[in-house]
Amino acid sequence: MPTKSLMGLFARSPIGPMQDHIVKAHECASRLLPFFEAACAGDWEQAAHIQKEMSQLEHEADKLKKDVRLHLPKSLFLPVPRSDLLELLSVQDKVANRAKDISGLMLGRQMAIPEPMQPLMTHYVQRTVDASAQAKKAVQELDELLESGFAGREAQLVETLIEELGQIENDTDKLQVEVRQQLFQLEKQLPPVDVMFLYQVIDWIGDVADRAQRVGNRLEQLLAR
Repeated sequence: MPTKSLMGLFARSPIGPMQDHIVKAHECASRLLPFFEAACAGDWEQAAHIQKEMSQLEHEADKLKKDVRLHLPKSLFLPVPRSDLLELLSVQDKVANRAKDISGLMLGRQMAIPEPMQPLMTHYVQRTVDASAQAKKAVQELDELLESGFAGREAQLVETLIEELGQIENDTDKLQVEVRQQLFQLEKQLPPVDVMFLYQVIDWIGDVADRAQRVGNRLEQLLAR
């Protein structure tokens, strides 16, 4: 089949909408940073405003996910296995879902971050958002990757982006340990219920980075085919 005809088929593929989806999912995750800044300042009115934005972004990402699923071609001309694209879409969606969960829990309980923890916690959240941004960057290369036939410089570029994503996620793992240690030192000064929910939030922040890395893992599997 002529290259032009092949690219015509690719243009009608779900790759563009999937890239739109990861952009929306990252937008949701990226709002975690201003949300935490508002929470640390005790500005729950601003936190509520940001949480509403996150809910809307997660809803928009969910609509894009459903649209891709409904219109995902079943023909033999799909450039990659349909099941692989569905799995990639699913892990992308989980990034936005967990980010929204974090803001919803913290807002609902008006969870204050102990002041000694705030600098490290903010750094932890920032690095998690970095992981989401890196996952988005990698997925945005998917159309070029398909055009190159999963080979050459484009494949090397994506492999590098995935490797960098792994390094960022490793940073969040180390930061999670440090934040948990800080909280452990403060436990006796805090209400036990607050401590329990703070540990949950710390774990969920790590989940966002983990899920971003899983996006990279799915792309890596595509490269390996």
